[in-house]
Amino acid sequence: MSASIYSNSSFTDTPYGLKLQQTITATGTTSVTIPAGINRVYAIVIGGGGAGSTQTTGGGGGGGAGGYSAGWTYVSTSVTVGTGGTGTSTAGAGANGTSSIYGMVMAGGGSGGQNGFGGGGAAGATSPINGINATVSYTGAPLSGGNSIGYASGGGSGSTGGAGVSTGGGSGQATTTGTQISLAGGRGLICGGGGASGSVGTSTGGAGTSGSGITFGGGGDGAGYTSNGSAASANNGGNGGTGGGGGGGASTLGTAGSGGNGVVYLYY
Repeated sequence: MSASIYSNSSFTDTPYGLKLQQTITATGTTSVTIPAGINRVYAIVIGGGGAGSTQTTGGGGGGGAGGYSAGWTYVSTSVTVGTGGTGTSTAGAGANGTSSIYGMVMAGGGSGGQNGFGGGGAAGATSPINGINATVSYTGAPLSGGNSIGYASGGGSGSTGGAGVSTGGGSGQATTTGTQISLAGGRGLICGGGGASGSVGTSTGGAGTSGSGITFGGGGDGAGYTSNGSAASANNGGNGGTGGGGGGGASTLGTAGSGGNGVVYLYY
């Protein structure tokens, strides 16, 4: 016996058709109301971006972008929107962003910049396996390591953050003397932050997609899906844009940029 989805009420898109009905930006888990008669929705789900890192001397790596996932799912009465990692002036790895989820569609948080000089990896379906590697994505695209290009790209390790739908953070600069320029965050739909640089000579942080690096070190911010972030200042990294942008790295105990919060869009 066969059945047509077109005569099955469980698959109907009426009465609204496919258009954006709800944009959810409040972080954490909250309730959501879907009108009676709607049995499935199309969700775009973006995780929180990772924060940049900072180092005692030299420059920290930029944070990775939050993951991006989209697809049809059953109706759920709750939604979780990921929070971007918070940048600090404490030497060490940056904080990871957290995951967003609605129904069966999920997107992980980006990795924070590394405890060292590497940039954080972008997120796939879940948070990165370790700092530089991205995970297998919700779409099934394979794991992407450092210095590589992928659906969710790995973080920079002596390089920029790569390219992809969701991209990694740029590498910071370990050298503390002479003229140094750190590496830019990744290029893509949702972008990682730039790495930082801190040296006795001329030192410029790596650019993010929406903000340039600053002399004596702060890394630029990564653009989020929803907006650009805030620019670097002095040796402080720029904050990632809303919709999963990665934060810029900080130099020599400056304050690293925070990652942008996630967002969920519901169409029905």
